Amino acid sequence: MSETTASTSGQSAAYSHAVKFYRDAASLSRTVAEFLAPGLRAGSPAIVIATLAHRQAIASELVQRGIDVPRLEADGELQIQDADDLLAGFMNGMRPDPTRFHAVIEELIERACKGRVPCTVHAYGEMVDVLWRRANLDGALQLEMLWNRVTTRADFSLLCGYAVGNFYKEIVNGPTMQTVCEYHNHVIPADPAA
Repeated sequence: MSETTASTSGQSAAYSHAVKFYRDAASLSRTVAEFLAPGLRAGSPAIVIATLAHRQAIASELVQRGIDVPRLEADGELQIQDADDLLAGFMNGMRPDPTRFHAVIEELIERACKGRVPCTVHAYGEMVDVLWRRANLDGALQLEMLWNRVTTRADFSLLCGYAVGNFYKEIVNGPTMQTVCEYHNHVIPADPAA
């Protein structure tokens, strides 16, 4: 079990594999922008793997923080990918194929780094949340394990996002929010309900 600590901000860049529980897209996009913006300002690449609505909200939050999203995307410094498209590249039925997952993710990291060594990458991903919302809890947790292998690299930090609504009716004797927390070394709790 990973040690989990709570933070009220998105400043989780020092953690290799953090999770944000979110109530709405605005809360999520603020946290993701806080996580990615410092690295982008410092010249490090970033990766966003999200649904369309969240990609747009995150890009908007980055722009509000003075990040030139169109330029960074054009330069390849900011890789913004669709969660479903990437899942289609490595899922084998209900399970992620480890070999295909690593090939897809390594290619994405290499494309962002463009041959630079060392190359610190900050990434946000919600493929696990997409699987969880589809009631593929085992697939989501298997994907978390695969991400943990990627985050053992000293130059890679990942922030995962999960909608709090996924956990309101937790499954008896099934994976729970605590189970998800155990796959991460840092937990950013949901903002209080308005």
